[in-house]
Amino acid sequence: MSTTKGTATRPPVPHAADTHDVIRVHSARVNNLKDVSVEIPKRRLTVFTGVSGSGKSSLVFNTIAAESQRLINETYSAFVQGFMPTLARPDVDVLDGLTTAIIVDQQRMGTDPRSTVGTATDANAMLRILFSRLGEPHIGPPSAYSFNTASVRASGGITVERGTKKTVKATYNRTGGMCVRCEGRGTVSDIDLTQLYDDSKSLNEGALTIPGYSMDGWYGRIFSGCGFFDPDKPIRKFTKKELHDLLHKEPTKIKIDGINLTYEGLIPKIQKSMLAKDIDALQPHVRAFVERAMTFTVCPECDGTRLSEGARSSKIDKVSIADACAMQITDLADWVRALDEPSVAPLLTALRQTLDSFAEIGLGYLSLDRPAGTLSGGEAQRVKMIRHLGSSLTDVTYVFDEPTAGLHPHDIQRMNDLLLRLRDKGNTVLVVEHKPQTIAIADHIVDLGPGAGTAGGTVCFEGTVEGLRAGGTVTGRHLDDRAALKESVRKSTGALEIRGATAHNLQGVDVDIPLGVLAVITGVAGSGKSSLVHGSIPGEAGVVSVDQSPIRGSRRSNPATYTGLLDPIRKAFAKANGVKPALFSANSEGACPTCNGAGVIYTDLAMMAGVATTCEDCEGKRFQAAVLDYHLGGVDISEVLAMPVARAEEFFGSGEAHTPAAQRILGRLADVGLGYLTLGQPLTTLSGGERQRLKLATHMGDKGGIYVLDEPTTGLHLADVEQLLGLLDRLVDSGKSVVVVEHHLAVMAHADWIIDLGPGAGHDGGRIVFEGTPADLVAARSTVTGEHLAGYVGG
Repeated sequence: MSTTKGTATRPPVPHAADTHDVIRVHSARVNNLKDVSVEIPKRRLTVFTGVSGSGKSSLVFNTIAAESQRLINETYSAFVQGFMPTLARPDVDVLDGLTTAIIVDQQRMGTDPRSTVGTATDANAMLRILFSRLGEPHIGPPSAYSFNTASVRASGGITVERGTKKTVKATYNRTGGMCVRCEGRGTVSDIDLTQLYDDSKSLNEGALTIPGYSMDGWYGRIFSGCGFFDPDKPIRKFTKKELHDLLHKEPTKIKIDGINLTYEGLIPKIQKSMLAKDIDALQPHVRAFVERAMTFTVCPECDGTRLSEGARSSKIDKVSIADACAMQITDLADWVRALDEPSVAPLLTALRQTLDSFAEIGLGYLSLDRPAGTLSGGEAQRVKMIRHLGSSLTDVTYVFDEPTAGLHPHDIQRMNDLLLRLRDKGNTVLVVEHKPQTIAIADHIVDLGPGAGTAGGTVCFEGTVEGLRAGGTVTGRHLDDRAALKESVRKSTGALEIRGATAHNLQGVDVDIPLGVLAVITGVAGSGKSSLVHGSIPGEAGVVSVDQSPIRGSRRSNPATYTGLLDPIRKAFAKANGVKPALFSANSEGACPTCNGAGVIYTDLAMMAGVATTCEDCEGKRFQAAVLDYHLGGVDISEVLAMPVARAEEFFGSGEAHTPAAQRILGRLADVGLGYLTLGQPLTTLSGGERQRLKLATHMGDKGGIYVLDEPTTGLHLADVEQLLGLLDRLVDSGKSVVVVEHHLAVMAHADWIIDLGPGAGHDGGRIVFEGTPADLVAARSTVTGEHLAGYVGG
């Protein structure tokens, strides 16, 4: 079946009047949507397009998919709903024709070290059953091969009455495969003592470098009066007992100045107060300390496999379950295919299908023991697809968020085939996407815009791909954009030498990354690009690395707080009004006392969806009324936070409100294409592409000379890519060196130098297959990347 330019043979799109064959949305007002009404054909592939921030995710994820999930949850009993997350009904007048929604998004899969690719896809569960049946020596049930199950022994009695009363005693053993030393994590943690204190100083001289541990407060009184050591003696001169008491002493009752207190060693104290807490919940300076002080090493007991000695000793054809999980998945699939044991034939069939799905979806280069938290957003989304590929379910709604993110052009056709296969099984497939190759296969297009933020939120076009091309919308005009190769490329001013790089699948790579130019690292997914860039470059001096790790922040966080913009704004307000800067923080003294600066009052309704109502006292402005009496340039602080970046840049650029420090930060936000964001918009409402560019904006003021960017086009509309290229040019022209890991052909065409890795993924990659200018790559056509770039530029 042809899948190019939307010409695939397919049934006609149902007539909108037949409500059984459409999902009908009427007057949706979620986030920036302006009474949006659409009718989406069922059992078809609908692609939602539009610039970043136009409202695509608000319509697809926060309206359609959210309501489907809420309605499903309502079918459970109130008791069961009490254990489930509560979901509020989206702000929409009519939403009918819904079917069960399966959301396959780019949310990271969590950082729990016990979560791996194998545990996330049930492949590990099938392997454990396989080894429990065929492994020699036999060590027990499937749980004996699980690094998430500890060994437990228990005994007890049950009383059974049959005529005469008697007691039957029962004992049981549950055998787990967890390594006792690392508790199934694969690594053991330790504390770097040099981060706790400066041993050349005494306690009274300020030796302790732990946040909050000052000799001026209660800790100082305890350390000075406990009598376990001399607070005036340098720590390096402590005896073994004194050092043990300082670091490890168990909680001990002491009396100082007639007050009963408890002394405890530094290490158990900070383990309870800092290390045992969610790192994202800590204050930034405390979080930075924890990240410095904690060191992680491979567990010496299990060598990082997470498994007990017994689990590692049981083998099938000389392969243990640890060996199997460490294999590249394509190799593991070959090993499983070679097994011929009729007693477990159904299990082997299911395991083969799961492992083949990895290869089919372009993830055959992974291993099952790969920690889930290390996957990119695109990889995480494709891993989530695994369990759905072989599903027999039909007439469900699959919702995808840029499924081509992180995919080389060579792999996009394979993803397109999978989307079409889901549709052809009788499912409704909704895709938020920017790539022309995927837009081209759609049965139906919904284009939102025309702009972003408050300038978006309306439907600009509905119809076919051909109609979109002729429709004159921003997406339609840019659908066939092609970037040309540059007539001349910049010359490097030096080189960043990498020698013998072996991280992950890199095969002793030697390469010189040119400085003073725009260098682009390319290659298929899994070829070793991120391993080369993030494994070899960040340690160099002056490197600013902007990767795809998620932004930390709560619903109180916004662009103004995240970028540090609010600091100069608060100071400007304070100076203009002769008051303290803290008054202009909704998280500090200026907060409305009724809602504590949140702007809304949250009411928990147990198993029903909680309700967030606008605070009546501050009317959602988050500040005390008295604070809003203070003005700068004729506006109050809440009005400033409601400004879009572009308006705020103009406001702080002149007149009474002129604030150069604020204007610089606002200029960077505008430079990365975020001019439409309001300063006070919660970070939790930003798309993945918006968060990535927000991070880039915060680093643009750094003093580093080398910028390393990981797929900065993620989430960018075709029209925005040109603006990004302009930004990269400005960075280079200002004297910076820019290294970009990227799949987007427009970025490759615009590069001064390309380093292409491959030729394949996993152990078939990890080598340099091309170094040179884009023109040389097009002329040579010696690699997969070269072939696609040549086709793109018409070479």
